[in-house]
Amino acid sequence: MSSLAFAAPRRTLGSAHRRATGGSAMSTTSNPPATSVNEAAESELAARVRIQGPLRSLLLWFMPGTLGIFILWGAIPTVLLPLQVEQLDPANKVANLAIVTTIGALAAMIMQPVAGTISDRTRSRFGSRAPYIVGGALFGGAALVALGFSSSILMVALCWVLVQVSFNIVQGPFSAMLPDRVPESVRGTFAAMIGAMTMVGSLGGVILASLLSASIRGAYLVLAGTSLVLLTLFAVFTGPRDNRGEPRPPFRLVDAARTFWVNPVAHPDFFWAFTGRLLLYTGYFLVVAYQLYLLQDYIGLGAGAVALLPLVSAAALPTLVLAVAVSGPWSDRVGRRKPFVVASSLIVALAQVVPWVWPTFEGMIVFALLAGLGFGAFQAVDTALVSQVLPDSHAHAKDLGVINIAATLPQTIAPAIAGLVVLAFGFVGLFPAAIALSVLGALAVLPIRSVR
Repeated sequence: MSSLAFAAPRRTLGSAHRRATGGSAMSTTSNPPATSVNEAAESELAARVRIQGPLRSLLLWFMPGTLGIFILWGAIPTVLLPLQVEQLDPANKVANLAIVTTIGALAAMIMQPVAGTISDRTRSRFGSRAPYIVGGALFGGAALVALGFSSSILMVALCWVLVQVSFNIVQGPFSAMLPDRVPESVRGTFAAMIGAMTMVGSLGGVILASLLSASIRGAYLVLAGTSLVLLTLFAVFTGPRDNRGEPRPPFRLVDAARTFWVNPVAHPDFFWAFTGRLLLYTGYFLVVAYQLYLLQDYIGLGAGAVALLPLVSAAALPTLVLAVAVSGPWSDRVGRRKPFVVASSLIVALAQVVPWVWPTFEGMIVFALLAGLGFGAFQAVDTALVSQVLPDSHAHAKDLGVINIAATLPQTIAPAIAGLVVLAFGFVGLFPAAIALSVLGALAVLPIRSVR
């Protein structure tokens, strides 16, 4: 896709205003200040934005792009890594999985904001995002193949780190496409689509990995090919733009040191959005990341758990689709984000109560239904909320890289935390911990002031 008209709204709006009024670029003393006129024009245009043409194309291509990333985060930490670790050392599977995922989480935490900062500064014929999306997917695919051939816990840990590094190089620039290209007034709809595909990718990854679990090596090969194709198509058809003529600020060591830091005093809304997302995601994945072991040992299904895990994952899809279809556009329509984020976080907490008090396969199905409803609505609206509290309009990828730590880190570190909880309190201890984190996540967004 070629460059979007919305990529630089303030500049375009200023030109539109001058054409409409027949005036020049300079204001006179009898006219309102240029900034006020432009802001008023921008607000008026924002209210009239329709998702059509290039914007509609971008929305549609976000679907396979998001799937290309999140099918991995569903399939690998939830199914393939636990199975692989269990096959290599059944007696120490909980402790070993905690070690592997902790190391991978540290790599993810470091890499995404670094990749975002580098992407923001990149000037190339193909723009600042596409090279990292395609390059990261290519190296990540190779790392996935190597992971499938790993024959020791050490090799599994090393290859998992390479997978995390590669696909977090992808995810930082990928996430920046939303604030880069999408007007604020329709970000709720875009966020709903991205949220839906995030959940479909994650749940689809669980189902796909479960179906392919008889050949872990083959499963990794399928994931590598699928992700590479989907992300390459996204990068090509969303129209990489030559940005070699754009100015680039000089590199300073102090800026590099700030890669992982956004001042919470100067930008409190960003801090609270980060905190809310981190808590909710950690609470959610504390249970989801251990679903296989929960079905095996907590519910008591034993070896039959692998065959039934896809049913639990599929149970979340109907409520997920409903939540995403309603919450994102509804949030845009009423101009509110926080009530949706709070309510969805509390629904996730309620879902986690069910298997705690009803430890059966049916209880896990009800958990999946409620969790799909809550987490789907959260995904749909929280992404839009986050895009409205970014501190620096010239560093979207860097800032999103920081805040996406709150989304990617829990998915990889939750098994590590869960492992410690299980070792200390048994599997039953996962649920009160997850409930507490989800409720705290709901409360964390209340202090945000710039977004209603």
